[in-house]
Amino acid sequence: MNLADIPYIIYAEETPNPASLKFVANKMLLVSGASAEYHSAAETNDAPIAKNLFQFPFVKNVFVSSNYITVTRHDLVEWEDVRDELRVHITQYLNNGHAVITKLPQKEMPKDSTFRETIIINTQHNVPANEIESKIIEVLEQYIRPAVEQDGGLITFKELKDGVVTVQMRGSCSGCPSSTMTLKAGIEALLKRLLPDHVSEVVSEAV
Repeated sequence: MNLADIPYIIYAEETPNPASLKFVANKMLLVSGASAEYHSAAETNDAPIAKNLFQFPFVKNVFVSSNYITVTRHDLVEWEDVRDELRVHITQYLNNGHAVITKLPQKEMPKDSTFRETIIINTQHNVPANEIESKIIEVLEQYIRPAVEQDGGLITFKELKDGVVTVQMRGSCSGCPSSTMTLKAGIEALLKRLLPDHVSEVVSEAV
């Protein structure tokens, strides 16, 4: 049996953010490492599945990555009231052969950049301006991203200025009550240990 012939099976996972649920598929939705986030239906012209999910009035944010979709809800409902309905809806949507994302958001690469293009495009990191910023991105990719993805989120690098690293938290990490602890106790501590002469603090900026 070809992989394409295997029907999608979707299950729901809780995340550290009580407003977000992670809907995990038994097959890849996007190529490994790729991701995209949508904050409103107006942003979803190239993302049919996100456009479809925004038809539910309680959907606030949609984040798609590898084999899962993280949906963040408005406060007007509780997950226990809509979780199963949304899980079945996503399963039927995929098994009916509808598209997930037709075109990923991309950042333009400067001609003189030597950093890996696939990382910049797929994870939406800002283009590194120097070797230190490249090392910061590599640390985020190797040590931080896998753990954050487990919780249905994504962290991306924005800039390094005067020792302060600015990152952006997406998916379930956006607005998560525990994200500040993750930022300071995990990400900041790691970067300060690995790059003590260049990193003094890590802060998060809204996307």
